[in-house]
Amino acid sequence: MNETILIVEDEEKLAQVLTEYLHQSGYKFHCITNGLEVVPWVKEQKPDLMLLDLMLPGMDGLDVCKKVRSFSAIPIIMTTAKVEEIDRLLGLELGADDYMCKPYSPREVIARIKAVLKRAGGSELPPSHGLVLDELRYRATIHGKDLDLTSVEFALLKVLAAQPGRIYGRQKLMDHIYTDQRIVSDRTIDSHIKKLRKKIAQAAHPGEEYIHSIYGAGYKFEIN
Repeated sequence: MNETILIVEDEEKLAQVLTEYLHQSGYKFHCITNGLEVVPWVKEQKPDLMLLDLMLPGMDGLDVCKKVRSFSAIPIIMTTAKVEEIDRLLGLELGADDYMCKPYSPREVIARIKAVLKRAGGSELPPSHGLVLDELRYRATIHGKDLDLTSVEFALLKVLAAQPGRIYGRQKLMDHIYTDQRIVSDRTIDSHIKKLRKKIAQAAHPGEEYIHSIYGAGYKFEIN
């Protein structure tokens, strides 16, 4: 078992108990007590799951969840001592995969972790002529080479690769990528596509082309 669990919990005794149970269950783990430290660590280390407390110093769990979800799809289990339904729903709307109310049994935590990881296990899309998209880690590789994509570039590639041959207009791509309905220009999509193509070209075999421009229509994914 190689999964790494990030524990974000400022109650020292509780965090210690959780680490002991995770160790006994064969998981790797790392503990963070301050919400401000979470986002940089997740970006750098890419854990397999995050156990996230709601009440944290520095930045609360809801804000942490929202920021992590802006660039990563890692499973998040939110824990809280608050039992009001609105807190639970708000946590889930921001992208939490599950939630638990304190006090809880460490054995139940392990069971929830296993269940959420099992559900997330199908996140890696099948390879397409050397291309592999790992949605859990926002990671894309071609012939085993990491493309090192931004979250927007990954989202673009995921949309295009999901339906090879389909032509997507710029507006359609913007609707997929910018779900907050922000106003962006066509040139923004063109710029992202240009950077994405450059990264793909550095990893692809000579002569391979994955993303094609269709004059007056948009872009499509098709491997030559």
